[in-house]
Amino acid sequence: MPSMATDATPKFQKPDLLPVAQIPDFHPEIAVSPSHDGLHFWQFMIAGSIAGSVEHMAMFPVDTIKTRMQALGSCPIKSVGLRQALGSILKTEGPAGLYRGIGAMGLGAGPSHAVYFSVYEFCKEEFSGGNPNNSAAHASAGVVATVASDAVLTPMDMVKQRLQLSRSPYKGVFDCVKRVVREEGFGAFYASYRTTVLMNAPFTAVHFATYEAAKSGLTEISPESASDERWVVHATAGAAAGAAAVTTPFDVVKTQLQCQGVCGCDRFISGSIRDVFQTIVKKDGYRGLMRGWMPRMLFHAPAAAICWSTYEAGKSFFQELNSGSQR
Repeated sequence: MPSMATDATPKFQKPDLLPVAQIPDFHPEIAVSPSHDGLHFWQFMIAGSIAGSVEHMAMFPVDTIKTRMQALGSCPIKSVGLRQALGSILKTEGPAGLYRGIGAMGLGAGPSHAVYFSVYEFCKEEFSGGNPNNSAAHASAGVVATVASDAVLTPMDMVKQRLQLSRSPYKGVFDCVKRVVREEGFGAFYASYRTTVLMNAPFTAVHFATYEAAKSGLTEISPESASDERWVVHATAGAAAGAAAVTTPFDVVKTQLQCQGVCGCDRFISGSIRDVFQTIVKKDGYRGLMRGWMPRMLFHAPAAAICWSTYEAGKSFFQELNSGSQR
């Protein structure tokens, strides 16, 4: 009997019957891309504020050229190319002319982008339903974010554009604000708000959806080096989402509404988008609706890359800060 027990023991000790440790499910998106979820609302705002300020300060000269090309005078004028516009500014005003109005953008870019990114992050989480690859949620969150941020930025954007004009009658930001309030009323600061939203809402929807998809796709292509090449991922995805040529007609209308009555620009009685479109086409043909498309494209691609890279760097900084404080 003892020998039978001894013989049976190995029979029931086969390796395939022994309990083995189970390997946990592998989630590549978690392994290669640290989550930024859990940041405080104020941290999203600070990261977004810094990103927006860096973006607009870096690309301001290109924005000035675009404004000069889009600000049509009261009479039909010849088309002005990118090179001619830049040459004219440098010849008559010097390099400083490219930065006229940068103070207004400095005052507006930080707060508006703080709203922009914090609202986006909040809405993205609310709309996604737990699905990080929900493009519709990203697009919808982007639309809500741009409506909110444009309400903050539009007044300072209007001041900025008036200061960017050649022979601008204003001495500076506060002189412009004071004179506009006195001569045109507070509503003048929001004359272009509807146009701005119509222009930015679809652009931002595509922008955010494209960015999130491109970032996810690029990370999957090279997961083993994602952490080392994170800045390349963000910059490339941001630049890919920066194309803005299709919204140029609305941008021309926005410039016209914001600069109306200044430096020979037409003043519009109704301020409707349709009236401005018709005025531009009547005066300069349909090509007038595409004025400034080249500097606009040159602005948005690198600006998006700069903005997203800076924003993601800020989020990573706060993520590490929060992790350190929890130890």
